Amino acid sequence: MTLTPEKKEVPKKMTAPEQRKLSKKTALPEGIRAVIFDLDGTLVDSMGMWKKIDIEFLGRFGILLPDGLQEEIEGKSFSETAVYFRERFDLPMTLDELKDCWNEMAMYQYSHEVPLKPGVREFLEYLKGRGISMGIATSNSRELVTAVTKALDIAGYFSAVAVGCEVERGKPAPDVYLHAAGLLGAEPESCLVFEDIPAGILAGKRAGMTVWAVEDAYSSGIRAKKEALADAFIGSYEEIDLED
Repeated sequence: MTLTPEKKEVPKKMTAPEQRKLSKKTALPEGIRAVIFDLDGTLVDSMGMWKKIDIEFLGRFGILLPDGLQEEIEGKSFSETAVYFRERFDLPMTLDELKDCWNEMAMYQYSHEVPLKPGVREFLEYLKGRGISMGIATSNSRELVTAVTKALDIAGYFSAVAVGCEVERGKPAPDVYLHAAGLLGAEPESCLVFEDIPAGILAGKRAGMTVWAVEDAYSSGIRAKKEALADAFIGSYEEIDLED
């Protein structure tokens, strides 16, 4: 008796959409012409550093860091935060002196120690390759934005940088995101925002933009709130589908 060789089944090659589904990558929304990033906790891992600076700064005046201070100043511009500190703690400094002091305290870290969040560089390169404009909209100072983007060699990706001190209201007002969109020449509805805190997410939504929340250790305890406010949530930029 002649035995017929058993046929081996050839695995079916998956299509690109099937591969993306299997890897659980998140694709960018259609119609996006510009992407605007918050800075701290979104592009760079720096949020924990600011608590240490607040402790050291207030300690110079014999003041202990109050519970909940970071939540109270969330989203405020650099200038708004200076006003808040001077009034709440009755500090014998001008607003410019306060801001200069914070810039000085943070400059070394932003120039030498603050790292990019995982997957950021690859994502920026992906956007650049597809002709999508990029900008930054932050509550931080322009001096520190310049320092960290230069140190990390990412400044060239961004066509616009909008800082909270240059608009009337800080986050959660939409001003800084609308300003960034204007600098990019983009309509709000064609902009995708990446943010790590509720005030920033609200700012982007109030500007009429799509907002994706980004995981950050500093705000991990309020992840559910961030997910509820945003259009989508990512643990890192490595979860974004970079395949067309």
